[in-house]
Amino acid sequence: MDALDPKSDQRPTAMVGDKLSGRVALVTGGIRGIGAAICRSLVSQGASVAAGYSANRDRAEQFLKELESDFGADVHATLHQGNVSKPEDCRRVVGEVLEQHGRLDILVNNAGITIDKMTAKMSVEDWDTVLAVNLSGSFYMAQPALEHMVERGTGRIIFVSSVIGEHGNVGQANYAASKAGMIGLTKALAKEAAFILKRADRMEDDGVGITVNTVTPGFVATEMLEHVPQKVQDRILTQIPMGRFCRPEEVARVVHFLAADASAYITGQVWGVNGGLEM
Repeated sequence: MDALDPKSDQRPTAMVGDKLSGRVALVTGGIRGIGAAICRSLVSQGASVAAGYSANRDRAEQFLKELESDFGADVHATLHQGNVSKPEDCRRVVGEVLEQHGRLDILVNNAGITIDKMTAKMSVEDWDTVLAVNLSGSFYMAQPALEHMVERGTGRIIFVSSVIGEHGNVGQANYAASKAGMIGLTKALAKEAAFILKRADRMEDDGVGITVNTVTPGFVATEMLEHVPQKVQDRILTQIPMGRFCRPEEVARVVHFLAADASAYITGQVWGVNGGLEM
């Protein structure tokens, strides 16, 4: 298989478990790349999925048809358009999910962008735009979702950060800062969620609880990596002990593991999926 081929026989196309049966998940950036793989993985474990997207309604509708084709007409999936850098859009989308699904158990903050330039040539707009989507957008989505989860006493929030947020990268100061910020946000929200439940005397020894975690993918074979010159790709591969790029499904499996009820004792943690690039 080509190093950048995002397709693999690992892509779930049928129900394979029931870890998330009855759960509702909202996945931002959910119609392509890592987000689409996450939606598929959650559906394969019995979850209903609300896929968020910023543009391209046709592509969103096509993704919905693909889910129904692969998993059957009984799959419960909806589409929600919005710009995560706008807090009013985020709150509206969470409201739509609650209205259409009746609950929200899992939020996966996956939407993200890059505008790569050396710091000396990076404009204020380049900096602000990336931080607004990647970092502020994660907060804007998490805030209304956490409010609902606190009311119910259960929930899972999972951020999709990046290995770049852990060790930086040339030409990606804005991206690295935004992804590193997501790790700090994760730890703060994890502590707040536990604090709120404890204060309300709702911290149960064997309960589902509310957890907040981050997944940090390495270089993943998606459309974003296709724009990286071949020489750069070859150099990156020499730095990855596993000798290949990550497949979207490999990130998605970690997300659905963290989303499960049985992962109630895991919170405030950073889960690297990078082939050994960061260790």
